[in-house]
Amino acid sequence: MDLGLRGKTALVAAASRGLGRAIAEALAAEGASLVICARGADALEQARDAIAQRTGVEVDAVAADVATDEGIARVWQLARDRLGQVDILVTNAGGPPSGPFESHDWGVWQEAVELTLRSAVELTRLVLPGMKERRWGRILNVTSIAVKQPVDGLMLSNSIRAAVTGFARTLANEVARYGVTVNSMLPGYTRTERVEQLNAATAAREGITIDDVARRIEAQIPMRRLGEPQEFAALAAFLASEQASYITGQSIAVDGGWIRSLL
Repeated sequence: MDLGLRGKTALVAAASRGLGRAIAEALAAEGASLVICARGADALEQARDAIAQRTGVEVDAVAADVATDEGIARVWQLARDRLGQVDILVTNAGGPPSGPFESHDWGVWQEAVELTLRSAVELTRLVLPGMKERRWGRILNVTSIAVKQPVDGLMLSNSIRAAVTGFARTLANEVARYGVTVNSMLPGYTRTERVEQLNAATAAREGITIDDVARRIEAQIPMRRLGEPQEFAALAAFLASEQASYITGQSIAVDGGWIRSLL
């Protein structure tokens, strides 16, 4: 299926590894030109070079922390200079620290808000006027299965990713008439460094092995395995496509059936 992305431009946040990198690779494979960003310059440059070599499309990278005004401005300036316009925005950020309510003072909450919610809001604020003017745009927010079924020990992620969902769902109604779609993608337990870190934290907290944690998680997933980043990225490529022009305001899980709710 030709997804109609050749000639489109995309800005993908937190794209040096994990889900963000997989999304960037999937969009590039469909012919979209990219600007990718992340905090770590070395891993980001490696991702840029690998994606460009594999797909043959233009890929630019900027090391920036999108939890800060300076970082957001740096990403936006490069995107305007190199791409001219942004047709597809993928908001994404590393997950906030794990732990129960008592382990986080307000300073930690504020940092999580800046990283997870504010980065999505401010990047959207920058790209949306051009999308509305061109009457075409795709805004994809990477959130979590936690917005539909909270995960124990993830107080910050459960709370703040739910706020991103509320923002995205409301914005979808406001911009639909301009041909701009806004959707959220909910990764389940996927083979990424983030999941490995969470498993290690759980093992330390409960006094069990990391393998024990991994087996317990897999037992909760009807498919009895973790997802692969490429499986998640396939949804992003479709939602960015011409074929997905009538899909907006949705929160779609890629979780192997982990979420137990009907909707």
